[in-house]
Amino acid sequence: MLSKAAITALVSVVGLAGVLAWRIREGRSAVTLKKIVMPPLGMATGFCMFFYPPCRVPFLWALAAFLIGAVVFAYPLLITSDLHLQNGMIMMKRSSAFFTVIIVLAIARYLARGFFDRYLSLEQTGALFYLLAFGMILRWRAKLFFAYRALANSPAVAAVAAPEQSLTE
Repeated sequence: MLSKAAITALVSVVGLAGVLAWRIREGRSAVTLKKIVMPPLGMATGFCMFFYPPCRVPFLWALAAFLIGAVVFAYPLLITSDLHLQNGMIMMKRSSAFFTVIIVLAIARYLARGFFDRYLSLEQTGALFYLLAFGMILRWRAKLFFAYRALANSPAVAAVAAPEQSLTE
């Protein structure tokens, strides 16, 4: 039988592999407004966990976790990913360090979870890390949203979109 620590490590590695595979696949197709907005909206359903009393944490802890995610953990994602125009389509442009950043962030969260598990219940630790991750993805996706809007309103995208619109009318 595997120990709790071994199971946690295994699940973390599988989750990391899933995130990396998803990012590779996502990077091969054009970015749409839906692809930017849906992950934070889908993730927001996780706030329902706070209806379950064992998941509740003090408000200041929750705020701190959210802000640490939005300020500290989002920063590497913000500087290693951006949007650009490619053949009239908006594509994700990642630096070569993007996947390294994802791996380092996963390791940092895993090591911090080991520390917090000593002092908090499993549910509270999960709630705090959810808030940290939500802060991180919300800030990152907000940056991508505004970059997308700026590129979508550019003349290069409008010139490509105009002939397509006349075909559908």
